[in-house]
Order: sequence, then structure tokens, then C-alpha cells
Amino acid sequence: MVISIEINIFVLMKQGGVLTILFFILIFSVKVNGQLVYYSTNGEVFFRSEAKLELIDAKSQKLEAMIDFQKKIFEFLIPINSFKGFNAELQREHFLDRYMESDKFPVATFTGKIIEDVDISKPNEKTIRAKGKLIIHGVEQERIIKSKISVQGNGITILSVFSVPLKDHKIKVPRVVQDKIANEVLVQVKATLRRK
Repeated sequence: MVISIEINIFVLMKQGGVLTILFFILIFSVKVNGQLVYYSTNGEVFFRSEAKLELIDAKSQKLEAMIDFQKKIFEFLIPINSFKGFNAELQREHFLDRYMESDKFPVATFTGKIIEDVDISKPNEKTIRAKGKLIIHGVEQERIIKSKISVQGNGITILSVFSVPLKDHKIKVPRVVQDKIANEVLVQVKATLRRK
């Protein structure tokens, strides 16, 4: 088990930097303590930019997520360079280099406190809210993110849909392409988290 964790941390050092390592150290420490912690390393994130002249869809399957039901913590992390799709490879390059500056800001994160009480002792579905900090492009914004969770067996499925105004995270769009990139991007986060 320890070997597995060390390999994950080594791989993540190359992908996401210090924030990712700290995220996984947190997961490892709470897991060892036997708390009600669920996590996933292969969740999905979709985003859609629907502008006047162009529709852009992209997807990542590298979402890392964690829910600690005792401490009422909900966190997720996305390596920016893991997004694929777009309408052309050049568009993806512009997304990474010009808009998201992924060399400088390699990950987007959310860390929040769950507002509602959640009963995970039996199968059920519930909408919860987590209040916390969303960091995209190195800019932190306080957000309340709503999520639908479904408890089944030893797994928790979570679905969050929210919008991200580009100006809130100082993402600048050149005037020449303003009709091709939406001012507000729709984001969907989906993952099945398991307790191990």
C-alpha cells in the first residue's frame, strides 16, 4: 500500500505540482485514521463555452476528488493540461498557453465545507452545498457549489454543475476572438468516490 501511494505522489509531482501532492497527503492521512473519507482519482470534468460564433467543448478524466463526511470537507482538483476535445489542436494550445497559462497555474482546485448533514448509512440521493474557495488561473473566489450525491454500497456518485465567469479569475480574452469565446463557461464535475 505504501508503495502505491509513493508512486502516485511521484506521478502527480510531474503533473500538478505541490498542491496535488498536499491533496494526496491529506487523503492518505485521513484514510489511515479510518474516517469516513471517499475519494476518486479518475473523475470527469466537462466545460462548454457557447459564444456567438463558436461552441467549444472540452473534457478531462483526471479529476481528483475527496469527501470527508466527518469533517464535512469536499475538495476537488483538476490538472489543466488534462483537458482534451476542442475544435482543433491549435485551439487547445491557445487554451493552455494564452488563457489558462497552464505552465504558471497547472491546476484548478476547490476546497469547501459541506453545509448540509448527509446520512451515508443507507442508499439515498441528496443535493448538498459546499461553501469554499475555487481557485482557477491562480485567482481565488469564494463560491457555494451545489452537488447532487447518490449513496450506493461503498460508493458515492457526485454531480456538480456550475458556471465560471472568466473575469472572476482574470482570464483575458483578446478582442479579436471575443465572439468565439463565452464570457461565462459552464462546468460539470462528475465522479464516483469510494471508501477503501
